[in-house]
Amino acid sequence: MCTVIVDVPAHAGGTTRILAVRDEDPARPWDAPGEWWPSTYPGVRGVRDRRANGAWLAVASDSGRLAVILNRAEEIVPDPGTILETRGDLVLASVSGHSVPDHPRTAAFNLVEVAGSRVTVTSWDGTAVRRIELSPGVHMIAHHDLDDPRTARISRWLPEFAEQSRTELGSLSQSAWHERWIGVLARSAELGPADDESIIRDNRAHGYPTLSLLTCLAEVSADAVSLESAALPTPGAWSDPTFSAS
Repeated sequence: MCTVIVDVPAHAGGTTRILAVRDEDPARPWDAPGEWWPSTYPGVRGVRDRRANGAWLAVASDSGRLAVILNRAEEIVPDPGTILETRGDLVLASVSGHSVPDHPRTAAFNLVEVAGSRVTVTSWDGTAVRRIELSPGVHMIAHHDLDDPRTARISRWLPEFAEQSRTELGSLSQSAWHERWIGVLARSAELGPADDESIIRDNRAHGYPTLSLLTCLAEVSADAVSLESAALPTPGAWSDPTFSAS
């Protein structure tokens, strides 16, 4: 299950910072961030799922938007004859300014949506859509709710990410905050990928065929988005990342 950490600025007009780790079946083909949808979503860059042609994470720099989707733990059984739609379409629609429908025809999800300094989490558990606007500060989400102590990695590592914010993270250069947050991520990986408190994961030990594949770092302001990404050379195994701008 994926993990997202977000630092919401204290003031409107500030810069939102995001660390996102993608967990997926390594056998499912995907593409690193790029402009993969030029005819339907011009100017949108994202991590593409080749099978469904949706996005796990996408950005629209001109409008200062970013969206990233995480699977929830709930199992949704569709009505007979209903085919579930890909959640990746919701990501592309979000950065294009469209809202999640009140009754999505998809599996369960948490959708983190960033518009400049405003951050919202939209959750669908198969029963209802819930929307929460995040307060200033550091938050963390995975396959349960926002900042949910049921998620072992949130209980273990959210305080450390928050501590980095309290040490004047907002005044640091981009390279400096990257180093601090990646340092927390690396310390989590020392637990090993099968440990439920680790952020870099091998979820097969927990009944899912997914491993950590990709790390993304982003800064979002009202009229710009910077995005960097680094793929793990070996799925589920941490190594010092080499980030490239997208």
